[in-house]
Amino acid sequence: MSFIMSATDDQKVTLGNYLALAFAVVFFSGLLQSSEWYGVFDFTTLNGTFGSIADGFMFRGKGGSGARDGFLFALTLVPTCMFALGMINVLEHYGALKAARKLLTPLLRPLMGLPGSAALAMIGSLQNTDTGAGLTKKLVEEGELNQEESEVFTAFQFSAGATIVNFFSSGAVLFTLTNADGSLAVPTSIGLTVGVMFIFKIIGANVLRLILKAQGKKVNSQAKVA
Repeated sequence: MSFIMSATDDQKVTLGNYLALAFAVVFFSGLLQSSEWYGVFDFTTLNGTFGSIADGFMFRGKGGSGARDGFLFALTLVPTCMFALGMINVLEHYGALKAARKLLTPLLRPLMGLPGSAALAMIGSLQNTDTGAGLTKKLVEEGELNQEESEVFTAFQFSAGATIVNFFSSGAVLFTLTNADGSLAVPTSIGLTVGVMFIFKIIGANVLRLILKAQGKKVNSQAKVA
């Protein structure tokens, strides 16, 4: 069975497919990231971390450079990508990607010109940049994304990469700060801030989308003149 079902697949989407999609959304979203029992249903929790060897450093160490350090860094990405791709294959077997395509193509097409099958890669990229990159690569290899779509999707992912994890692990602490008079130092909500970042990710992707379309029209007009 192929990793991504072809766009011409007209099999009926069942309740089980939607349940698989719902599980995938929760699993990759980071909503259940915790050391509690329900953390077993979260990608980042199950992905885990490397242990430290000495002074808090993992096997990659500190102060490396060049090809050798790059090689060790690449090794740290292997478990994440393998785990993500393995889970996606399981979810694809239960029809999650088929349900995602049916539900989200009407939404992603007008928003960013992307097929609904890119939904899980998009969700994964909000939690982990390695996951988003690995799933996007597979979408390209399976022909679900063409060159222009992959570039637009990459622009979406690159802006505020791993938005959910990075924001809640570092930026969210700003919302606990107070002024001398006891008022909040950041007078807005976390939800609004995340919403603004997500909107600008979409805007950035569409800016590139417009540039690519303009370049395509220019090339076509030059070809006609020639």
